[in-house]
Amino acid sequence: MSPLSKRQKVKPPTEKALNVFSILEKDYPDPRTELFFEDPFQLLIAVILSAQCTDARVNSVTPHLFREFPDAQRLAKASPTKVEQIIHSCGFYKNKTKAIINTAQSIVDQFQGQVPDTMEQLITLSGVGRKTASVILNQAFDKPAIAVDTHVARVSFRLGWTQSKNPEIIERELKALLPERLWAKVNGTLILHGRRICKARKPLCQSCQIAALCPSSTY
Repeated sequence: MSPLSKRQKVKPPTEKALNVFSILEKDYPDPRTELFFEDPFQLLIAVILSAQCTDARVNSVTPHLFREFPDAQRLAKASPTKVEQIIHSCGFYKNKTKAIINTAQSIVDQFQGQVPDTMEQLITLSGVGRKTASVILNQAFDKPAIAVDTHVARVSFRLGWTQSKNPEIIERELKALLPERLWAKVNGTLILHGRRICKARKPLCQSCQIAALCPSSTY
C-alpha cells in the first residue's frame, strides 16, 4: 500500500472540511448547473439526457426538444421516433427517449402535470435516481440536497472525505461532514473543481488552491 493510500484513510474533521470548502467557494462562487432550463420540467428532462453526455451537447438538443414538447402533457403523447430523431446525438437515445416519455406520462398521471419536489416522489420517475433527484431539488426548488456524480465522488475521495465508491454512502458522509446550508453548493462546486483542476487521469495539483489541505496532493 502506498503512502498516499495510507494518508487517505484519515478522515478530516468538519472544521478542516469547512476550511477546504470556503476556499473552493471563492473560486466557484456560483456553482449552478450548466444545463439550460426555464422550469423544473425542462431541468428534469435535461438531467436525464445528460447521462454519459456533455452538458454542451444536451444544451444543443433541448431547445428543439422543448419547442416541440414544451411541457409534460405534450411529451407524454410524443412519438418515440420523433423524440429519438431530436435527441439522437445525446447517445443511448432509445433508452433516453423511453425514459423521458415515461417520466412525462408519470408526471401527468400521478402529479397533475407538475414535477414533484420531494426525493421520495422524484425517484419513482423513470430514469431518475438519487443523483438526478438531488439536482432537481436544489437547482429547481432551492432545497438542500447533495448530488453525487463521478466528479463529486473522485474529489471527495481524494480529499479524504469518503472511502466509499457507493454514491448513497458518499452522500450521507458529505451531509454529516458539511452543514446543511452548504449542501446545495456541494455538487456544483466539486464538479467544477473536478473538471478544471482535480481531473481524473492527471490532477493539476500544482495549480490547486487547496493542495496544502489535500491528503492526496502530489505538489
